[in-house]
Amino acid sequence: MEAEGYRGYCLESVAADYDVVLITGEEPSWEVPYIRDCIVVPDPTDQAALSAAGRFLAERHDVAGVVTWTEWYLVPVARLARQLGLPTTAPEVMQACRNKATARSLFARHGVPSAASVSVRTLHEAQAAAERIGYPVVLKPAAHAASIGVIRADTPDQLTTAYPFADRAAGLGLESTDVLVEEYLEGPEVSAECVTYRGETTVVAVTRKTVSTPPYFEELAHSVDAADPLLAQVAPVARAAIRALGITDGVSHVEMRLVGGRPRLVEVNGRLAGDMIGHLVRLATGIDLPRAAADIACDRAPDLTPTRSSAAAIRLIYPDTSGTLTRLRLDGPRPRWLERVHFQHHLGDELVLPGDGGDMFTARIGYVITTAPTADLAQSRAEQAVRSLGIQISPRAAGETSRSGPNA
Repeated sequence: MEAEGYRGYCLESVAADYDVVLITGEEPSWEVPYIRDCIVVPDPTDQAALSAAGRFLAERHDVAGVVTWTEWYLVPVARLARQLGLPTTAPEVMQACRNKATARSLFARHGVPSAASVSVRTLHEAQAAAERIGYPVVLKPAAHAASIGVIRADTPDQLTTAYPFADRAAGLGLESTDVLVEEYLEGPEVSAECVTYRGETTVVAVTRKTVSTPPYFEELAHSVDAADPLLAQVAPVARAAIRALGITDGVSHVEMRLVGGRPRLVEVNGRLAGDMIGHLVRLATGIDLPRAAADIACDRAPDLTPTRSSAAAIRLIYPDTSGTLTRLRLDGPRPRWLERVHFQHHLGDELVLPGDGGDMFTARIGYVITTAPTADLAQSRAEQAVRSLGIQISPRAAGETSRSGPNA
C-alpha cells in the first residue's frame, strides 16, 4: 500500500510540531518536505540495522522520542526506544499485540470478552479445532494485519479449501507463523480509537466499519461520528483490553464486534489505525491522533480536547471483478463535502481480488472521504461520490494468473 496516500497526513501532522528524523526502507520522496534527516534501512524489521540507524541519528540530533504507525515495525521500534532510553511501551507488550494467540490468552486471563481461539500449524489440527469450537469459524494468521489471510469457513469442506489461504499469509509473520482457528463473532464490527499515556487510557472515538461478504473480511468503509452513542458502550471493554495486554503509552486501534449488542474483542493494534481512520477522527472531533502519538513518544501529555462535533466517512474502492483498469476519473463537479479522493492504481494496472489470489494491495483502487453533520449522511455522500467515479475494468480471462503486485 503506497504510504503517502494513507500515512502522509500523519507525517505532516507530526512535522508541524516536531523536527522529524526518519528511518525508512527506501529513499524518501514525498516525505522530504517534512523531515530534517533520514537514514535508509532496507529492512527496518532487522533489529541490528534499525538499532544502528537509531544510534547514529541520536548522535547527530537530540532525539526526544521514537514512534511508528507501521504494524510490522512495532516490536523493533519499541526495542530501539528502550535502547535509546526513550519512553515506550515494553517490547514484550508490543510482541503480545503482534501475536494474536498471546493476546487471546491475556484477554481470557483478565476476563476481557473475546472469541474462542486455537493456535494450529496443520490442516489436521485446524479441523480438530473447528470441531471443538463449532462452525462457522474464522481462520487468520496469528501475526499479520489488514485482514490479509483472514477467511471464514462454514463447513469442513470450506475449511479444507480455506486453510491454505490463511497458511500462506501466516508464513510471512515475524512474531508467529501459526494459523488461528477462531469462533466467528456474528454482529456489526467497530473499533475504538484509544490514547494511553502513563497507563491511563482515553477512548476518543468509535469507528463503525463495513466489511465484505463472506468468506473474506476486506474492509470496505469506515465512519466516525463525534456524537456516536456507542462510544460509552465500547470504551470500558477497550480500556480493559489495553490493560490486559499491558500497554502503557501510545495510540491503539481496538477492534471488536457487537454480539447481541455487547462488545467482544477481535484484536488490539498497538498503533494508529490504518485506512485514514485517524484523519476521520480529526475531521469529526478535531483530535489529532498522530500528534498525540508523537507527544506520548516524547513523554508529553497529549491534548485530547475535542474542538469539533461532526462526522466523516471513508469509502474504499474495489472493483467488482479482477481485471485491467481501463478507465478511472472523477466525473462532474466536486461538492464541498467531498474532502478527499485518492487513487492508488492507474490505467493499465491489473487488479486482483482476494478470491483470485490477490489481497488489498492488488485489489483496492483508492478511496473517497466525505464529511457531514452525521455519520449516516457522511456514508451516504461517500456512496454518492463513488457512483460519480468513472471506473471501467477489462475482466481477466478465465484461468489467467496475476502478472503484477506483491503476489507475483
